[in-house]
Amino acid sequence: MHTDEPGMHRPLSPKVGKRLCNRLPHNTKYSYNGWPVFSGIPATLRAHKKPDCATSAGLLFLKSICDTVNHQTLVQEYEALFNNAAIGIITVNQKGEIVLVNEFALKQFNYSREEILGKKIELLIPSRYRGRHEKHRTSYYNDNPHSRPMGSGMDLFAVKKDGKEFPVEVSLSTYSTVEGTFAIAFVSDISIRKQSENELVKLNAELEQKVKERTQSLSEALEKEKELNELKSRFVSMASHEFRTPLSTILSSAYLLTKYQLSEEQTKRDKHIQRIVSSVNMLNDILNDFLSVGKIEEGKIQVRFAEIDIESAITGIINELLTIIKPGQSIEYVHEGEPYFVLDATLLKHIVMNLVSNAIKFSPEGCTISLKTRHTPQELSLSVKDKGVGISREDQQHLFERFFRGHNVTNIQGTGLGLHIVAKYAELMNGTVTCSSELNHGTEFIITFRERNESEIDA
Repeated sequence: MHTDEPGMHRPLSPKVGKRLCNRLPHNTKYSYNGWPVFSGIPATLRAHKKPDCATSAGLLFLKSICDTVNHQTLVQEYEALFNNAAIGIITVNQKGEIVLVNEFALKQFNYSREEILGKKIELLIPSRYRGRHEKHRTSYYNDNPHSRPMGSGMDLFAVKKDGKEFPVEVSLSTYSTVEGTFAIAFVSDISIRKQSENELVKLNAELEQKVKERTQSLSEALEKEKELNELKSRFVSMASHEFRTPLSTILSSAYLLTKYQLSEEQTKRDKHIQRIVSSVNMLNDILNDFLSVGKIEEGKIQVRFAEIDIESAITGIINELLTIIKPGQSIEYVHEGEPYFVLDATLLKHIVMNLVSNAIKFSPEGCTISLKTRHTPQELSLSVKDKGVGISREDQQHLFERFFRGHNVTNIQGTGLGLHIVAKYAELMNGTVTCSSELNHGTEFIITFRERNESEIDA
């Protein structure tokens, strides 16, 4: 306060007081010195002696009135902001008791004001988190409380009166009064946003799965195309080699047949006719192998299971193979156990003919080729054993691969498809193939078929 002398007020311009008074509301019932004064000013001010408005004392009187009016206006504004905010606002004291709550928060949690005031804030938190929250709340008040987002990077949940949980975001702020420190929680229900996020996550997961499946499909298609190109390349290479011999034989024999025209040369004609027939059969076998591999790769092999007489079927196959055995070779066959077993007769015939013809081809003259079948209650085993050139350990690792041929038989005609087909046919009939061999000491192939139950037979 400015003074000219101790105890004396400095005169002020009437215009200053006039401007201050003009800031007061004009819809009042009380006036002072002819200027309007707010009717709600303290009684002590209304009863105060009239000061001179040209002095600082008059100015202080008017300022007190303005402060009172401004305070009441601010209170009304804060109350409007608090109650009309489009976010839940909850104030708690240091004991964790709810002391203030706005209308939006009451609707969020479906409580009335009477039901919630004075209750612990944990009332609005799911029961599984309440114990932990009490510790966090105590720590928050004790460790320099400050404004911050609550549970940043975490999924927070609140619980309504009816026990229904919903996801929330919470921001915390504090303020202090003479009554203590209070925390204000701003609560947002993010159920709709979470639902959208979950749907987006689900959509992304489905999209990623489709991309993965599509990529896998494309990779498989590319791999199959690569294998097909490799198959074609090997076929051309093999055909140019394997077809040359029988075709040359057919051509030369057909030419020589034209030279043997006399009746006494019939024996020579028969010899060349047999060579032509053998060469045609060889070509037919090669083409059949390629057709079989193609059907296997495309999954077009149909397995027709039926109960067959194993001993009788294999005896018949052996009789067909007797026409191709080398001089001095013989085939011995033994069966043990019940004669009947459920298999595909056509696939079994192909397996036996392939294994036995290989044994004939890779064994020297005068050797015995042994066949044995053994039927037990659980399985049927088929063994084909020879005393031929044998197979190295290194080559045994690749026996059932397409076009693979052992390093010690490259000078013997063959496609390298036979054992691959045998393994695939055995697999189609619930069978497995094993090989035991040693170079120059022969080879034994054993195929084991698992006994099928009645449900598998009907299927």
